Amino acid sequence: QVQLVESGGGLAQPGGSLRLSCVASGSIFSISVMGWYRQAPGIQRGLVAAITGSGSTNYTDSVKGRFTISRDNVKNTVYLQMNSLKPEDTAVYFCILDSRGRRYWGQGTQVTVSS
Repeated sequence: QVQLVESGGGLAQPGGSLRLSCVASGSIFSISVMGWYRQAPGIQRGLVAAITGSGSTNYTDSVKGRFTISRDNVKNTVYLQMNSLKPEDTAVYFCILDSRGRRYWGQGTQVTVSS
């Protein structure tokens, strides 16, 4: 079994920054993709950013140029640096890990952007 633990969420002002972290533990083999999804009230959960083991990245259009995803393969950790935050970034952010055809989800961390 794989466990994902997110941290780093909280309250930020518009224009501010937050850094999310997600540590994977347990029976981890051949991690292919790690990344972040988010879900705001009344809105379907959607991809924010993802990164492969070789470092290829993918971002949803609304965060390009503001968010940066990175990964430490030794520590089985994925990060999401979020800059120039906007109120519409407010959501619960979920970490994901894909391994051997299965997707694992974290419990989520709340990010609130408000003045």
